[in-house]
Amino acid sequence: MHQIDLLVLGAGWTSTFLLPLLEERNWSFAATTTDGRKVEGFDTIKWRFEPDSKDGSQMSSLPLAKHVLITFPLTSAEQADYLIKSYEDGHGKAPHPTRFIQLGSTGIWQIPQKTIWVSRRSPYNTSMPRAVAEDAVLKHGGCVLNLAGLWGGQRDPSTWVDRVAKTKEDVKGKKSLHLVHGLDVSRAIVAVIGNWEAAKGQRWMLTDGFVYDWWALFVGWAEPKKQGDAGAAGDKVDDMPSHQARWVFELMGEEKIWALPRSMEVLGRCYFGREFWDTFKLAPLKARV
Repeated sequence: MHQIDLLVLGAGWTSTFLLPLLEERNWSFAATTTDGRKVEGFDTIKWRFEPDSKDGSQMSSLPLAKHVLITFPLTSAEQADYLIKSYEDGHGKAPHPTRFIQLGSTGIWQIPQKTIWVSRRSPYNTSMPRAVAEDAVLKHGGCVLNLAGLWGGQRDPSTWVDRVAKTKEDVKGKKSLHLVHGLDVSRAIVAVIGNWEAAKGQRWMLTDGFVYDWWALFVGWAEPKKQGDAGAAGDKVDDMPSHQARWVFELMGEEKIWALPRSMEVLGRCYFGREFWDTFKLAPLKARV
């Protein structure tokens, strides 16, 4: 019975980086989308997860794979159990037991912590539906990658400014930001598959190793972007910095901040994401936004 190397359930934004990398590595793979569209020129299988369905054929119709990557959020232990069990039951006794990888979010650690440094071993919100489902995946011997803010390709963090900080009060409340590039997420998935003994049954925090200060980013992105602007510095002396950048400097005066970035103690919640890169003997390729 032939098994492909990887089945991607939900070929969304991450797959725009992952599928080309898999092809480059000469891996056999398949991916699903809800409408069967092409992703980065690759054909996908039209498929949608129906967690309330009692028909196991929705899983048995999928290709047999050594590894299954679940990119969409599961929201209960029952959903995780159903997906994994129905996939395994639907494919009978496979030559290579299927291993499951779930993509999650570092948002599960956004609860009060005893220290400013938060790692994969820190307390997390165990009642959050996504975390409950992830815990179920872990009980099945799977691996969970909790991803920091995703950027790369069409996701440009500088375009988030007006959405996350509409007022000076919004800017005042902005502290730390953690990010990871889509290419590094893809490299991490490949690394997990390549060293499953280290990965299995483990929850990993994935960041690019930086703790960003929102205020420093607002100031760094002070120059308003023009239509079609590729990000190069302009030469118009009458350009005005963004509202957010001006508010930052007002707040620096009010709060006696001498320079940016602010200290880790001021930022307050800092993710220690280096353990993944140390364990799998990698370094981020796209660190620093």
